Amino acid sequence: MRTSVFDLFRVGIGPSSSHTCGPMRAARAFVQSLDGGGRLDEACRVTVDLYGSLALTGRGHLTDLAVLVGLWGEDPEQVDPGRIRPIVESIRREGVIRLLNRHAARFDEASDLRWHADETLPRHPNALRLAASDAAGRVFCKQTYYSIGGGFILREGDLEASAAAQIEVPYPFNSGEELLARGRESGLRVWRMVLANELILRSEKEIRDRIEHLWTVMRESMDRGLNTTGSLPGGLNVIRRAPRMKARVEAQSWSDPLGFVDRLNMFAIAVNEENAAGGRIVTAPTNGAAGIVPAVARYYRDFVPYATDEGLLRYFLTAGAIGILYKENASISGAEVGCQGEVGVACSMAAAGLVGALEGTNEQIEHAAEIGMEHHLGMTCDPVAGLVQIPCIERNAFGAVKAVNACRLAMQEQDAHKISLDQVIRTMYQTGLDMQRRYKETSLGGLAVNAVNC
Repeated sequence: MRTSVFDLFRVGIGPSSSHTCGPMRAARAFVQSLDGGGRLDEACRVTVDLYGSLALTGRGHLTDLAVLVGLWGEDPEQVDPGRIRPIVESIRREGVIRLLNRHAARFDEASDLRWHADETLPRHPNALRLAASDAAGRVFCKQTYYSIGGGFILREGDLEASAAAQIEVPYPFNSGEELLARGRESGLRVWRMVLANELILRSEKEIRDRIEHLWTVMRESMDRGLNTTGSLPGGLNVIRRAPRMKARVEAQSWSDPLGFVDRLNMFAIAVNEENAAGGRIVTAPTNGAAGIVPAVARYYRDFVPYATDEGLLRYFLTAGAIGILYKENASISGAEVGCQGEVGVACSMAAAGLVGALEGTNEQIEHAAEIGMEHHLGMTCDPVAGLVQIPCIERNAFGAVKAVNACRLAMQEQDAHKISLDQVIRTMYQTGLDMQRRYKETSLGGLAVNAVNC
């Protein structure tokens, strides 16, 4: 096992896991490496170069702010979202950044933060290069990082080594078929196998506590989204819809046969409006798709009559198993494979998770995950104005509804299905590689250029 469930589900801040959380972690890692090598005090100047998708949509995704706050020493999991702009304003006003919040180094944003929109590094479309110079102007440390989706970062030179970072677990699986085979051999459901694997890394109490914490953060982000009015930042003047949706839902008759759709939409949109505003959310498995898993979980817990907290445990562990398959066999990066790798993967995870929560079979879990992705194949990542707003927020609502439908279809089907999860994962990845660059989080194609006046 190379990926834990808690790598896929991580507390972070909006608006993007790959363009905000990842660059913040990379900048922080860079200055920590200086500190660990005893060279932090030599740094008189720091420069940052952003490449490819990070440069093309970084301003809309607040990549510049994330890098500055990361150099300051903040981490997306711990930083108070309210501190970000005061830190950045201090840097811009004084022309000085306090690395790790203690060592002052010169930083002129106009010359030390450089955007290379026309250059993409070969390893991944999301790349940033950081360099530290001494008093004589000599660069004494330079490092390249790749933000590969979901807040994951890889440092140049560590890429090959990371492939060997395997942890021995009782139920290893590298494919959907292997996951099903392990279940047949052991007689265990997916969630129990994942729990056994996670027990290699931490105690059962810690696992349960972490899932409860993630669920608490998800609920809080939903509640903030449902109760915060006004417009989203960024210049598109998108009005928050979740509070209005909440008011309509509360006025609805419980006999409305489509009321469940309104609730799923409301929950998903609330989370993604919070994400778009730079609020605290849970990456699941990315920020751009962060509303789907919590929306389906909230629907299960609040509106399925026999739902339990134990069912939520099954939900998150099962969804995590599916996310691991995508992370290790394909991609969850919109800049690499389009929005199918974000919203599509989240839908697939939520569909499988709901089957797990409802105590469906392993075969039904695999089938639901396959359906969830099959009907997102080819989805582009084309954020208008480089903001995680249009069409990203509504796509989460659709993804949540599709996840519930995929669960229903899979649990009602008795015969074996023709397309396997492994086949659809391979197809998604190949489709993403074949997709033209302008449709992969560059804002150079699709709605991003055809809806410029919205």
